[in-house]
Amino acid sequence: MKAAAVPSRIALSPNRFVNHHAVSGDRSSTYRRRSTNVAFPIVITAAAPGKGGGVLDRPTEKVSPGRQSEFDVKKSRKMSPPFRVVLHNDNENRREYVVQVLMKVIPGMTVDNAVNIMQEAHVNGMAVVIVCSQQEAEEHCTALRGNGLRSSIEPASGGC
Repeated sequence: MKAAAVPSRIALSPNRFVNHHAVSGDRSSTYRRRSTNVAFPIVITAAAPGKGGGVLDRPTEKVSPGRQSEFDVKKSRKMSPPFRVVLHNDNENRREYVVQVLMKVIPGMTVDNAVNIMQEAHVNGMAVVIVCSQQEAEEHCTALRGNGLRSSIEPASGGC
């Protein structure tokens, strides 16, 4: 059986429409019918030239010679071997003073932690104050010594 031809919904003849806004390089054009005010918008989009198709490239960090980037500094801190700052017992300083100095010198040190470290150093002769990079350990040790406490640093890798 032969299928019946279905007439199209709109039969347009080329002379019934006029291009009112067709300009070279224009991104949209409007075609109007001569007898009515019906408009058919046409949008033409084009891909932007260049690689990536609109995806932004990650900015590169410019580092001047002889200067490390922030990422390299953080990476070297994480990769440097850890050091322990050790507090040694002494008979010259009062316990309350030791707790005050620990809280002043070590960032984030709480009263409870400072008391526990002081007590461990008093009972056992020494206590680990903090484990950090070598540079930070040297700074903390110098600050503790500057406040009259006995302290030292040692690599943290050798037996915990």
